[in-house]
Amino acid sequence: MARIPEHEIERLKQEVSVQRLAEARGIKLLRHGADLIGLCPFHEDHEPSLVITPAKNLWHCLGACRTGGSVIDWVMKNHGVSFRHAVELLRADHPSLAAPGRIVRKATTTAVKLEAPLDSAADDQRVLRQVVDYYHETLKQSPEAMKYLQGRGLEHPEMMAHFRLGFSNRTLGYRLPEKNRKSGAEIRGRLQRLGILRESGHEHFNGSVVIPVFDLDGNVTEIYGRKITEGLRPGTPLHMYLPGPHRGVWNEEALALSKEVILCESLIDALSFWCADYRNVTASYGVNGFTDDHREAFKRHGTKKVLIAYDRDEAGEKAAVAVADELMAAGIDCYRVQFPKGMDANEYAVKVKPATRSLAVLLNKAQWLGKGKPPAMAVTAPIDVAAEEPIEPPPAAKEKTTEPLPLAAEPVPEPVSPAVPPPLTTMDMQVTFNGDEITMTRGDRSYRIRGFAKNLSPELLKVNILASREDRFHVDTLDLNSARQRMAFTKQASEELELEEDVLKSDLGRAFLTLEGLRNEQIRKTLEPKETEIKLSPEEKAAALTLLRDPRLMDRVLEDFALCGVVGEETNKLAGYLAAVSRRLEAPLAVVVQSSSAAGKSLLMDSILAFVPEEERVQYSAMTGQSLFYMGETDLKHKVLAIVEEEGATRAAYALKLLQSEGALTIASTGKDPTTGKLVTHQYRVEGPVMLFLTTTAIHLDDELLNRCLVLTVNEDRSQTQAIHRLQREQQTLEGILAKTDRQEILKLHRNAQRLLKPLFVVNPYARDLTFLDSQIRTRRDHVKYLTLIRSIALLHQHQRPLKTATHNGRTVEYIEVTRDDIAVANRLAHEVLGRSLDELPPQTRRLLLVVDEMVTKECKRLKMDRPDYRFSRRDVREYTRWGDTQLRVHLHRLEELEYLVVHRGSRGQSFVYELVFERGANDEKPMLPGLIDVDQLRIHSYEEKNAGPEGRFAGSKRPQNGGIAGGARPSRMPVNTGRNADFGQNGGKSTDTGQEEENPVVIVAAGGR
Repeated sequence: MARIPEHEIERLKQEVSVQRLAEARGIKLLRHGADLIGLCPFHEDHEPSLVITPAKNLWHCLGACRTGGSVIDWVMKNHGVSFRHAVELLRADHPSLAAPGRIVRKATTTAVKLEAPLDSAADDQRVLRQVVDYYHETLKQSPEAMKYLQGRGLEHPEMMAHFRLGFSNRTLGYRLPEKNRKSGAEIRGRLQRLGILRESGHEHFNGSVVIPVFDLDGNVTEIYGRKITEGLRPGTPLHMYLPGPHRGVWNEEALALSKEVILCESLIDALSFWCADYRNVTASYGVNGFTDDHREAFKRHGTKKVLIAYDRDEAGEKAAVAVADELMAAGIDCYRVQFPKGMDANEYAVKVKPATRSLAVLLNKAQWLGKGKPPAMAVTAPIDVAAEEPIEPPPAAKEKTTEPLPLAAEPVPEPVSPAVPPPLTTMDMQVTFNGDEITMTRGDRSYRIRGFAKNLSPELLKVNILASREDRFHVDTLDLNSARQRMAFTKQASEELELEEDVLKSDLGRAFLTLEGLRNEQIRKTLEPKETEIKLSPEEKAAALTLLRDPRLMDRVLEDFALCGVVGEETNKLAGYLAAVSRRLEAPLAVVVQSSSAAGKSLLMDSILAFVPEEERVQYSAMTGQSLFYMGETDLKHKVLAIVEEEGATRAAYALKLLQSEGALTIASTGKDPTTGKLVTHQYRVEGPVMLFLTTTAIHLDDELLNRCLVLTVNEDRSQTQAIHRLQREQQTLEGILAKTDRQEILKLHRNAQRLLKPLFVVNPYARDLTFLDSQIRTRRDHVKYLTLIRSIALLHQHQRPLKTATHNGRTVEYIEVTRDDIAVANRLAHEVLGRSLDELPPQTRRLLLVVDEMVTKECKRLKMDRPDYRFSRRDVREYTRWGDTQLRVHLHRLEELEYLVVHRGSRGQSFVYELVFERGANDEKPMLPGLIDVDQLRIHSYEEKNAGPEGRFAGSKRPQNGGIAGGARPSRMPVNTGRNADFGQNGGKSTDTGQEEENPVVIVAAGGR
């Protein structure tokens, strides 16, 4: 019997709780120090004598039993079963383990503990198939059996499922009712009659790998078993079959598809050929196992040539000659495959690698066994024969010199021609393709095939075939992998087309081999990693570089946003665009767009994402908690991850925060090993960095999210609404419709430009001189955002900067440098973006506060009263602002909490009125971020110094080769920017000295526009 792996026993002892089983038995346990005590169920117990130690998961009885042990011992004692049976019960974790029961005084319980895999009402054939299915599932969970197959070189991924290989480990009997029950006696008696059980009740194939034999209808005709345990007692047979004469032909479908057959001595040898991609193989049942069923099958399928691959020993030689004489008398050509002396096919395939090539050499040199001159022999090779590979000769080839060996003299085989018949060669069948439709023509017969593209599994080849001949036709849908369906199709088509079945069998066989090759190629292409790199044409690359080298690049970005239909929001558009560019950095920015419903946050996000190449952005409406962990390892690396609503990412918030902070995600989960079936730990990793883009309507944002993201607030002013309405009306005009046609060209240009941006290192030579607000703890992260914003601006201008290199510890690093102009732009953006995030009021609440202040000021002036004396209601605010009541409730409540409004009881006693306790300051109109250093105070660094004049400004007549700013004159501002912050050029909207003696060519380029 196959030994239970030690690690499996230890796993059960640790994972299954003795305490749980005892409590499920109805035993009341009480705490006694570190132990639990209760009444022992295995003897008449009136004083608690059962002691369970949860820390060690052990139990023992201090009373009459004097027994104890692990959870396995508990199940053995509780159910009266053997050690192996107890392990199987624990493996299955069957409900009977937890069911209360009577005291077991003798190990004679006959209750069924495991679910029976057999249907006692089924006929014999169905019972045999159920036994084969049970053995097949057992094999997948048996490491020792899988190791045995691997040692024999039988590792093809399709082999086990295709031939339903199994393993018998004596567990089938545990799942059957006991023989002292009627149902148990009936099913056990039937299994003894079928040969699965012996008269003793033991399994016939116990400890064996099982290989069933099926006929073309899927019926089990024979079962072969091979012992896998070494060191069995003398006389124990290693090979076993069902009792009685051998019936059936293994892999008979191969005979139906090919007139050339490889005949092996054993099923293990035949599987070795099959795993080496020689599918036209079958086997006899030993040296004397060539049966009448084999003879009849060869005759029925019209076999023309047999390559006899029996063992190269005395018995194999004699059997090969005897079989060859019989087959040649029947008109079948026979050849002898010459293995090295003493070897069989399996041993040879294992020792001489690769087996596909080494077996090809022997098959093509097979010895003619007939008399006279041998007939012309077609060269044999496997399916999808690979390129030339060296073959390692077996160790025995160097030692044995008494007889010349085929491979000893030729370590490198001769070139091998395509197989006969190869799957992708149509022979005399012509194949044409018309979209998803395939047409095969042979003689006066035509076969139209549809639905082939859906076949992406090696176990399925389901197609719709229309067979036609002149004015006759037959159409049906079938799985060509099913012998039964092929036979049914052949029989019906032969009647409809008035053709012999053999002709249709031959046609269908060639069609099957052709489609199988096409399917394998289709699966290979599907599983190949998709090529996402976009190749730019020379013209596209030149246009993209022109944009990236434009000194007005920042203005160009804003202009193109306007041309694409996004009005205003200059700060938000530029900040979002730069954040998307930061995905090339090792620590990108993250963005949250916050606004009221219908304010345009989604439009803003979609507009920014439209400038990002399609292959570098991933957008979802919602994400589950574990979804990020199971993405491909590089699916998000240097990409933009956009989620339409922040609420849709709530369950994935933890993973998003980790991905943003750590730059990678890792998770360990438990799953089954596909080979051994054991529970193993699988590790999944998702690499960053990734730029995170979210939108939300929430007024209060999670602090953790707020700390990690730039918060962009959509402009909800009336002037912005008017501008949007004006643009919407213009889009309905002829000019607006024509302008839409240019949008795709603009987006294509920017996507190509971003494809040319490389993930370079960005060095900030001014970093030590920069300053930042330090009065709040949260600025520790805001400071990093500010520095990253500067680097993002520099990264966008990488084609206008010299590429520098530095060597450290033998490693060369490429980098570009930040300029003062980059810092100037970042300062302007930081005031609007980071300054707003430091405000204690959300942007919409701050906006309402200013509007209320405006209302109170006007009313106090009109009524000639002091501000502290003026009272107003929510209705007054609603009529003045035209805001919705729900929106007002939320924001007014926020102002109450922060004591900007004081609530007083109204005149009627049931109402409330407000008093405004707020004085508008100089910085209330526009957010400010105090503490940023003036750019003019920064000393010139790096390449700027080379191009600076006597005043420290750029004064040279030559423009730097890197394409940076070379002139004192600044580019003109965009005429289309109508938002609150429209002056974001390369120089941050800051003018410099223009007194220069020589003309600056950059001024001409900048003034010339696009």
